Amino acid sequence: MDIEIQAASNDDKPVLRHLLELCQHDYSEYNGDEVNEHGLFGYRYLDHYWSEQGRYPLLIRVSGRLAGFVLVRRLDSSDANGTHSVAEFFILRKYRRQGIGQAVAQRVFDRFPGTWRVHQEASNLPAQAFWRTVISRYTGGKFREVREAGWNGPIQEFSRESSP
Repeated sequence: MDIEIQAASNDDKPVLRHLLELCQHDYSEYNGDEVNEHGLFGYRYLDHYWSEQGRYPLLIRVSGRLAGFVLVRRLDSSDANGTHSVAEFFILRKYRRQGIGQAVAQRVFDRFPGTWRVHQEASNLPAQAFWRTVISRYTGGKFREVREAGWNGPIQEFSRESSP
């Protein structure tokens, strides 16, 4: 199985917008979001991924077929590598439970050295289990899980300082 992660161009924005709708449909089970009067969830930060530094929209392909996306944000630039966050992570259902999500997450971590903070909502237990497993395997168990004011759920923190 050939997994490719590519930077999404401005021309890819409509594709990413459609995939975000599927993602938000899945997440609405956990966060209670509703569609608007046009039947869409919308994603207010999408345009920021092409207009602000430190935002990275990535498309995922499996054997040449669109399979999902990752949105990465740089949260802090106070050190050489900065602190990154997985803002959104989505694998189409037909590609789940095949190790694709784990492979993609590890490649994304490798692509952006520095500190990572990965947030999950308290009600999204499947996401929590996924990220704990992926991050534990990636770091050899060298991560910490925290909670903080303003976020309702766990956050895993770890560092990836140099190229593998």
